[in-house]
Amino acid sequence: MARQEPLPTQAAQPATNERRPQVTHRQGQLAAPSASEAKIQVSGLNFFYGAAQALYEINLRIPAQRVTAFIGPSGCGKSTFLRTLNRMNDIIVGTRVEGRVEIDHENIYAPATDVVALRRKVGMVFQKSNPFPKSIYENVAYGLRINRMARGKSELEARVEAALKDAAIWEEVKDRLQASALSLSGGQQQRLCIARALAINPEVVLMDEPASALDPLATQKIEELIIKLREHYTIVIVTHNMQQAARVSDYTAFFLLGQLIEFNETGKIFTAPDDERTEDYITGRFG
Repeated sequence: MARQEPLPTQAAQPATNERRPQVTHRQGQLAAPSASEAKIQVSGLNFFYGAAQALYEINLRIPAQRVTAFIGPSGCGKSTFLRTLNRMNDIIVGTRVEGRVEIDHENIYAPATDVVALRRKVGMVFQKSNPFPKSIYENVAYGLRINRMARGKSELEARVEAALKDAAIWEEVKDRLQASALSLSGGQQQRLCIARALAINPEVVLMDEPASALDPLATQKIEELIIKLREHYTIVIVTHNMQQAARVSDYTAFFLLGQLIEFNETGKIFTAPDDERTEDYITGRFG
């Protein structure tokens, strides 16, 4: 049984001040993903930092080639859960996972799992852009080289170019590929990091608040890129910005106190949620 916690005590705002994020980029309804349609299926997931439990009995199906957003207040477990999807939490001493995470119907926590291969399949973009102190070109080429994914210089150059184009930054950097990646603006650095993740041909891309430190124009470019990338990738994004979730996602999961409270098509979550706690969060009564 999932732990039952009281709703955080916050003074309710008057109904006249309620603001619901507007869902803008889709039309019509999406069916809930079935087991056969799910790219990622999570069953009975519990997660611990030492003796402290952070996630409680998470059950979730994430569909392929869609954008799924995780929302919820700070400390609710959404970033921890995101990192369970490619075992990034493994690097933290004392963590422990119970339950199953299946990608393409294979349990990624099985003892025989090749974690390096898993992270090639499930790439990650972090909240703070983290380009290597190398050239723009070498940032993207790095993963291709260490994974031996290019046969010769011409193929390496073609794949770097393709990744930069996929990340919508090629036109801005094509004439200065040997310049330091650190010379780019914050928004450009984040798109470069996305290009670096895409270069090794992942199937899933995890994004942990990829636009939280960016200005509005750079944020818009990242959001437009996310919508475009879902044509070829399964995208999972953590965001504190509910308007952003409404703009870019097909499905939304609301987390609170380590529990998954509600998961549904984004339009449903933001217009007619089933759980009162979801309603209270999206209308600003707490969080």
